[in-house]
Amino acid sequence: MKAVFLRDLKLSLAGGGGAASGVIFFLAVVATIPFGIGPDLNLLSRIGPAILWIGALLSALLTLDRLFQADRDDGTLDILTTGSLPLPLVVLAKCLAHWCAASLPLVLAAPLLGLFLALSPTAIGAVAVTLLAGTPAITFIGAVGAAVAVALPRGGLLVSVLVLPMAIPVLIFGVSATYGAVNDPDPFLPPFLILCALTLFFSVLGPIAAAAALRASAD
Repeated sequence: MKAVFLRDLKLSLAGGGGAASGVIFFLAVVATIPFGIGPDLNLLSRIGPAILWIGALLSALLTLDRLFQADRDDGTLDILTTGSLPLPLVVLAKCLAHWCAASLPLVLAAPLLGLFLALSPTAIGAVAVTLLAGTPAITFIGAVGAAVAVALPRGGLLVSVLVLPMAIPVLIFGVSATYGAVNDPDPFLPPFLILCALTLFFSVLGPIAAAAALRASAD
């Protein structure tokens, strides 16, 4: 499992597509929003956490279609499917490597981009913490969509269509927890704990469902 994780992480970083394309798209989303709503700093600071979360979600979806596609094209996926390591653990290792290469840079870039939206230090910290807790869930959900679409030609759009509805609860509780950290009447801990629970839930369900979809596509 460690070998699969290190292999996928090195391939993702060597290719340059995961972190670079995701962060650039994240920057593009955040940078264009102020031009659309105007230079109202109070409005930007109010909706800034939601903008960062939506940008991170869309950026994470951008690279999910490559989770299994390259391994299927070169035959590595067939070897991993029939290997000694259980396929759900293989999927788990690949998901962790993908998150480190594609989603962790988004978490690290969020505080800097929060300055563009006039967020307070508390809001910036809350966005970073909630993204750190919630983006792994998006990756595990995306693994299911990527596994379903891996055998289909041009399945990239299908991955986004399959993943986006299931990722909406992660977005809702991530934004709710962020607003709870900066607005006194709103609670922070309950939505944050639900966000963590979603990540733990999908960390178990996602690899199992993705492994079943990969076996079905192999058959």
